[in-house]
Amino acid sequence: MSSNQPLPLVTICDNRFVLLVAALLKSIEINLSAPAQFDLYLVNDGIDSANREKLLQSINPAVFNVHWLTIDEAVPAGMALPIDQSTFPLNVYVRLFIPFFIPQHLTRVVYLDVDMIAHQDITALWTIDLGDKLLGAVRDRAELISSSWGGYQNYRELGLHPQTPIFNSGLLVIDPIRWRKQHITERVLTCLAQNAKYAVFADQYGLNVVLANQWFELDRRWNAYAQSDEADPYVIHFTGTKPIYRTYTFNKAYQEEFFSYLNQTAWRGYTPVSGWHHVLLKQSRKVGKRFYHLIDRLNPFKSAKERQNQQVVRMNYLGKRNDPVAAC
Repeated sequence: MSSNQPLPLVTICDNRFVLLVAALLKSIEINLSAPAQFDLYLVNDGIDSANREKLLQSINPAVFNVHWLTIDEAVPAGMALPIDQSTFPLNVYVRLFIPFFIPQHLTRVVYLDVDMIAHQDITALWTIDLGDKLLGAVRDRAELISSSWGGYQNYRELGLHPQTPIFNSGLLVIDPIRWRKQHITERVLTCLAQNAKYAVFADQYGLNVVLANQWFELDRRWNAYAQSDEADPYVIHFTGTKPIYRTYTFNKAYQEEFFSYLNQTAWRGYTPVSGWHHVLLKQSRKVGKRFYHLIDRLNPFKSAKERQNQQVVRMNYLGKRNDPVAAC
């Protein structure tokens, strides 16, 4: 990629976490060691007009050229978002379609979860040599596919060795051309459809199964989890409880750094709120997905072939109702 071209960056955000993406973008801007510009492909999962305006007020247009997409625009024709049985929002699956909605000539794109902040200049991600791999990522906190708490229960049935490492999909360095040529999206969707009851980590499950031992392991400082005490991380990832909630109990220095960036956005002065509604929301997603699967199984008008081939149905109502954070 030419040094004078904008760097392609993707993230996905709903109305609840728009303040997180504001802090993320501000942290990227502040930690640049030299002038740089990003083509930011921001997939908008229901951000309302007021929060969209606040976000635009927080973004430096000299650094970020924002390309807004809806989820419907991001998902190619003939594909859709899988319905799993996890507590994750359906928008996490949009990561699978990144190589399709960015310009097709690009050879490198970086994806970041919104619950991250940059601690150092991230532009090096666009120059990391992936060798013959099509994806770079950091090991997940669970480390191995056989982990008793974060691994995949059916790894043996999948023919995978217990020492197979697994990655976290919160930060992805992608070669989109190789991705499309190897039909990764289609293979992951098929994997998820065939192993739905085991896909408790949503898209991350499918990606790790399809790309087992075929991904490039990045320095773990590129995805330093909030549960860690990494002294000099490159990127901090607030997995689990987010720093905007009073129930956050992980690395306090990371939380303070998050608020130092947030206070340089239109959300300056924001203070942590109760996280009870977030917990209820996660459980409501799980219940809603189980209800969908029950109704689907009981549908007398659907043939066995239709059930087998079905990949996804959108549930736009899940996770978008009356959230105190969204109104801040």
